[in-house]
Order: sequence, then structure tokens, then C-alpha cells
Amino acid sequence: MQRVANCILRSNDKILMLKKPRRGWYVAPGGKMEPGENIKDSAVREFKEETGLDIENPELRGSFTFIMREEEKTAQEWMMFTFYTTSYTGELLEESEEGELEWVPVDEVLNKPMAEGDREIFRHILSSDHQLYGTFVYTTDFQLIDQDLDPS
Repeated sequence: MQRVANCILRSNDKILMLKKPRRGWYVAPGGKMEPGENIKDSAVREFKEETGLDIENPELRGSFTFIMREEEKTAQEWMMFTFYTTSYTGELLEESEEGELEWVPVDEVLNKPMAEGDREIFRHILSSDHQLYGTFVYTTDFQLIDQDLDPS
């Protein structure tokens, strides 16, 4: 099972988002965990690789399972661990190999194009200090079929 860690960075009422070129969808910077790597180290490393910034004191705010279904069968499954922080050092990359970096005003984040599960994750993390657990089920073309969130 693939494991992914990412981080939502909030600074001056803006969120640093990454616009992925394939679909033009916005995400929190992050990526695949390396074998044996813990989730926090992965989030810090991936954030630095994608943005040039060193995040400080990231707090785990969400743990999620994503399932891709094709004709009632599981085609793919992965886990994502989402951190949150308001503190960083460093200089933002002018260009990221992963897509376009953009500081998005907090009140515009949920209006950006993104996977519906990601929208739920951003909605919760930007409005609550509580941990969120969830499962999102998608078709292989990223249509959300079902979700189960705790707290709902």
C-alpha cells in the first residue's frame, strides 16, 4: 500500500498550494513516503523538495485511506497523513518540478479546482484543531463515490 504525507502551511491568512499540471487541481505539497521513513519526516522532506521551504512544528491533523474502484473492485489503495503548520523558514522556489506554487487567500482555497476529498480535508483542517480520520472512495477517473469522516 502506498503511503503519502503532506502539509497545509498557513501564513498571513494564505495557504501555500501546489497546482498539479495533469488536471490543474490544487493540493497541499507532499508526496510518497520512503521505505522506513516516519510520517512526520516524510512530510517535512517532501514539503522541502516541492517548495524549498522548511516547515517547523508540523502537527498531524488527518489520517486518510483512499480507495480507487473499478467495476466494484479495488484498483488502488493508499494512505495519506496530513499535517498543519503556520511556521516555516527558507525561500520559496521560483519553480517546482511538481507544478505551480501559489499563496492562496484562505477564503479562496475551497473554490480552487481539486479532488472532492481534498476539499473536505481542507474544509476541516482550516476550521478545526481536531484530528480528522476518513476514507474516500473514488472511481479511477477521480469521481467521489463515497466518504466516511470522523468526526463527520
